This record gives sequence, structure tokens and C-alpha cells, in this order.
Amino acid sequence: MGLSVLLSVYIKEKPDYLRACFDSLLAQSQPADQVVLVEDGPLTGALLQVIDDYAARLPLVRVRLEQNQGLARALNHGLQHCSHDLVARMDTDDVALPQRFERQLAYMAAHPDVDVASAWIEERNQGMEQVFHLKKLPEHHEQLKGFAKKRSPFSHPVTIFRKQAVLDVGGYPQVFPEDYGLWSLMLVRGYRFGNIPEVLLYMRTDEDFIARRGLTFFKGEIGLLRFQRQIGFLSPLEYWLNLGLRAAIRLPPPAVRRFLYRYSR
Repeated sequence: MGLSVLLSVYIKEKPDYLRACFDSLLAQSQPADQVVLVEDGPLTGALLQVIDDYAARLPLVRVRLEQNQGLARALNHGLQHCSHDLVARMDTDDVALPQRFERQLAYMAAHPDVDVASAWIEERNQGMEQVFHLKKLPEHHEQLKGFAKKRSPFSHPVTIFRKQAVLDVGGYPQVFPEDYGLWSLMLVRGYRFGNIPEVLLYMRTDEDFIARRGLTFFKGEIGLLRFQRQIGFLSPLEYWLNLGLRAAIRLPPPAVRRFLYRYSR
């Protein structure tokens, strides 16, 4: 069962983080057959050097975009270059555990009815030495359908999906967060979900992660909620309840947002 890995890198990524990401791909117990890297606009010389350093060590396919397109468009471009039906997503500043692809490929083989799956992640500090949070998600489809009404049912950087299923719904929609929009659309269309109850990825973050998710992030979420309402994923009542909940979390001062984030976790 072949596997493509889909990544997108842009100019603000740190070369050391990209190097750590690539190293984790090389350390997989079951390596990917293809690594599709979308270069979303011009990159720094340091980033290009890292990519060149790993080009001969990874089954790397480089997709170059002249201008920065944003994550949704970049991933949709990259998806067209994925040669295998199973596609694993990853961000270029995260680290996959060595058993990630082995576990996920076995899961998808054992669950041919599942179209998208992810796993647990550890949210860690920038140096990856300290664990801020263990992010667990429901395991089964019916649980995920209900969970998705309020929060994303997947951790995007550790998802694996069947490429054709994503293509059949038109790929990532132009909303933010784009992955949550995609999962909502797929649920409306009847695709099935699952999660592996095991940590398979370390996500690089920091203590101010939620503090930065204020008014600008809230405006993006309004667009997402409108999209979810438009496609019939949310009822009118669910739309207004979600809007109120997000306003309560995003609009208070940063210290209050940090407390609410920890409580909601």
C-alpha cells in the first residue's frame, strides 16, 4: 500500500525545524514512498539549502509556486502531484514519531471504510523538550460526528486520508481553518472518520499560542462557521451557539484566553 506525504513550506519557516521534520521522515519504521513538498512562494537561501540537502535522501517531489498562495491552495496544488491513494499530512515544523506511518497504514488497511484518520499528538515547546498538552480525540465515527459540531475532529498535521475522497469534494475549501472546513464538507457528503488512540506526532508550539488567536483568528472562524452553515453542516441554532462560544474564547484579553484554552482542553 503506497503512501504520499504532503507538506507545504513558506518563507517564514525556520530551517532547523524543516531539518527536524525531514529527519523524522527518514527515521520512519515504514518509510513513505513519496514526499510532496510545496514551496509556497519564494523561500530563503537557508530553506532552499535544507531542501537540497535532503533531496537525494528522501523520495522528494518539489512543487514550486511563484507567489505565496496560502495553505489551502498550496495543499490542493500538492495533492495533484501525490501518486498514491493514501496521503499523510504533516507540517514542516513538526516531528513524526518513528512508528507513525506504520501504524496509520495498518489502520487504514484494517478499516477500508474509513476515509480520514488522525491520532493523538503532544503539543510541545519550540525546542521540543517540554510537553504542554496531550491532545486526545474521539476514536470512532459516530463520536467524531458529534464532536465535529464544536471542534475539529482531527489533528491536521497527523492526518492520513484517501486522496480520491478529498478530490471528490473539491479539495481544501478557501476558509480558515481550511482543514476543519474540509472535514465538515466530507461529513456532509457521508465520508467516514476514525482516530488512532496513540501519540504519533509532536507538534511544535509555545505558551503564547492561544494568546495570539484573538480577533484576527476569530474573523477567520466566522467565515468557517458561515461555510459550515451554508453546506448544511450546522443548523441555525448550532451556528449561533458556536459563534457565541468562539467570541467568548477569542475576544477576551490574552491571559483570559490562556485560562479558557487550558480549561477547554
